[in-house]
Amino acid sequence: MTEERTPWWRTGSIYQIYPRSFQDTDGDGIGDLAGITQRLDYLVDLGIDAVWISPIFPSPMADFGYDVADYVGIDPRFGTLDDFDRLLAAAHTRGLRVLLDFVPNHSSDRHPWFVESRSSRTNPKRDWYIWRDAKPDGSPPNNWISDFGGPAWEWDAATGQYYSHAFLPQQPDLNWRNPAVVDAMLDAMRFWLERGVDGFRIDVLWHMVKHAEFIDNPLNPDWHAGMGDMHRVHQTHSTDQPEVHDIAARMRALAEAFSTPDCERVLIGEIYLPFERLMQYYGTAEAPGVHLPFNFTLIDAAWNARALAALIAEYEAALPADGWPNWVLGNHDRPRSATKRGAAQARVAQMLLLTLRGTPTLYYGDELGMEDVAIPLGQVQDPRELREPGLGLGRDPVRTPMPWSDAANAGFSTGTPWLPLGPDWRTRNVAAERDDPASMLTLVRALLAMRRAQPALSGGDLRLLEAEGDVLAYTRGDDVLVALNLGSNAQRLSLPTGAFVPLLTSDGTGLDLEWSGGLALKPDQGIILRRIR
Repeated sequence: MTEERTPWWRTGSIYQIYPRSFQDTDGDGIGDLAGITQRLDYLVDLGIDAVWISPIFPSPMADFGYDVADYVGIDPRFGTLDDFDRLLAAAHTRGLRVLLDFVPNHSSDRHPWFVESRSSRTNPKRDWYIWRDAKPDGSPPNNWISDFGGPAWEWDAATGQYYSHAFLPQQPDLNWRNPAVVDAMLDAMRFWLERGVDGFRIDVLWHMVKHAEFIDNPLNPDWHAGMGDMHRVHQTHSTDQPEVHDIAARMRALAEAFSTPDCERVLIGEIYLPFERLMQYYGTAEAPGVHLPFNFTLIDAAWNARALAALIAEYEAALPADGWPNWVLGNHDRPRSATKRGAAQARVAQMLLLTLRGTPTLYYGDELGMEDVAIPLGQVQDPRELREPGLGLGRDPVRTPMPWSDAANAGFSTGTPWLPLGPDWRTRNVAAERDDPASMLTLVRALLAMRRAQPALSGGDLRLLEAEGDVLAYTRGDDVLVALNLGSNAQRLSLPTGAFVPLLTSDGTGLDLEWSGGLALKPDQGIILRRIR
């Protein structure tokens, strides 16, 4: 009998690349696939196991690639299919996995499918998208609201019906109740799996199926204008419908069909839901869902020891028996951790992310301590901000170019970057931080190396210790203890029985370790200890 192998995604770490902002090689100010290939050795040195690349498919870029015009091609701004094949081969040679960002809820309105669908009511692809008659007064079919503000319906004068769009009008929703759509999208996934990709992050998975009767969503009694238009209603009937789990199961079956012991394909679902509903996306033993339904709760969590301990305990308790946890601190849609928590606590947050039980996902630049960048009004690119200006909902501040050095344009491009660099790019860049023992990059590199060196961190059980003051503490396996001071005052922690040796501190300084059983933590300091046996 052969020993069952642990899938790589259980012990590994994932690094999200926003390709427009990672590395430009042709001088147009937009990052490209050749740029990612050029920087693979940096990622190996960092210590990550897989890269997730935000959409690179052909697109009019109304929403910067999340409006797909061809699911089996590469947008010329990023390169060619040959460039992608070279990237994939180079990554695999280095032991890195590559995940693509698949966008199944909607396509671009320029996609040939939608061009056909809107050409007439009798076109064979009419039912590939969601079309509905107006109400008798000519208004939209129901009160659903786009996540980008305004009604989730767009009037098509040529055919006299509305079509559904959960995001921009240029992003019409596909009709996942149509078996032909399901087959076509699975074929697109199969195309990339056959090319050798190691899995997919599935965009807005919980949005994919709408209520069959198109019932009005309940109004949100707590809504106020500062929340954004999308929160006027609760998305009860426009998202998270039970039929979506059958689709997730079919995607999982496809991924499993391409998996081998040496190459397990993984599915990660973007799902913003409470724990009890999020857990349903793991599926069942008979019909497994995605491997990792994204857990975004750290992004907006109250940053104190008791609140975080309660959140971790609640999440761990909610997991199904075979469900593997995962954690995220930020992404291309949400404010950066260093902006939310400050430079010192951003280091503690990275220690938390990389020592919790489960698969961590890092967002590019967070390993440098990058912060949100204020975008001048005339340089705003994000349609989210342009549709509802002044609410702070724009995503440009977290999508700015990666600073590689203090050379022109931070070594990102020989041309003008598509978004401005952060004001500190001359000192906060890869070259400046690489050999600085006190830098965030050095800390993250050390944390990722420790995850590989200490099996307890990559796969061990987690047990929370009782919070003392501002200190969040937990053990991993039998050997490792993590203590995080989430406050700006010195704190003490009572240690469990036994002797411990320090492995790493978040601030690069020494520890005040009292062998009588007490541990003194400096303000904003995280530590990792190992029990001596």
